[in-house]
Amino acid sequence: MALSGKLIMYLDIKSRGDIFHEMFRHRLHDVPSISPDNLHGCEIDGQPGAVGSTVFFEYTRDGKKLTAKAMLEEVDEKNHKLVYNIIEGDLVEELYKSFKIIFHVESKGDGQLAIWTLEFEKMNTSMPYPTSFMDYMLNVTRDLDAHNTSQ
Repeated sequence: MALSGKLIMYLDIKSRGDIFHEMFRHRLHDVPSISPDNLHGCEIDGQPGAVGSTVFFEYTRDGKKLTAKAMLEEVDEKNHKLVYNIIEGDLVEELYKSFKIIFHVESKGDGQLAIWTLEFEKMNTSMPYPTSFMDYMLNVTRDLDAHNTSQ
C-alpha cells in the first residue's frame, strides 16, 4: 500500500474563477464570515497573497476544532491556481508527513469548474486517506459560491 497519494475533487461553480482565486489568495480573512460553520479564524503573516506568506487557520472538521498553518508556495494568475503547503497543525503533526492543497479553476462549457487537489504522504499505512478534509473543502467551496452568486 502506497504512503503517498493524491485526491482530486471537481465541483461545478456559478462564480467566476477569478473571484475564487482572489478570495483564496488575498481575502482569506473574509472566509470565516462566509463559512462560519467551517472556518472560525484566519490570521495572515506576511503580505496577503504573496508567495512565502503564511496563514493560520482555526477550523472545524468532523465536529472537532482544529488548527493548521499553511505557506503559500505557488501562484498562477492565468489558471487561477494556488498551492498551499501545510506546515503545522493536526494534518502534518498527527496524520501526514506532508500535505499540500492545490486549488485552480477551469472553464467547463458555459460554466466554471473548481478543482481541489490534495497531495499527501501518510505517516504509515494505517492512516486514512484525507477524504474528510476533502469533504470539508467541498463545504467551504459551496458556501463561498453561494455567497458570491448572491451578491
